[in-house]
Amino acid sequence: MTRAALDVSPLVGRPGLRLAGEVSLSTHTTWEGALESLPAMGRLPCLELAAVTFVDVAGTAALALTAQRLGNGRRIIVDRPPPSLLRTLETFWSGLAAIEVTG
Repeated sequence: MTRAALDVSPLVGRPGLRLAGEVSLSTHTTWEGALESLPAMGRLPCLELAAVTFVDVAGTAALALTAQRLGNGRRIIVDRPPPSLLRTLETFWSGLAAIEVTG
């Protein structure tokens, strides 16, 4: 059995992070560290998730909490999220204006 991995790298040309892998119990520390860095990246930081295969409910909750804490009309752009993240956002945080899904 292989352990899940989550790789994080800065985006080029815009504020934000590119992630690859999955967000699950074994990668929550990495995910939460990435989320904690977003508020310092400006008004509209982006999470590019095209290479993320899965985000569990706890990972989605951490994203929602980070977005809610931004305040002042700021939001997180979530680009090309996996279906698991979309389903959980739609189920529990459908009215959360601090997260903008693109792609």
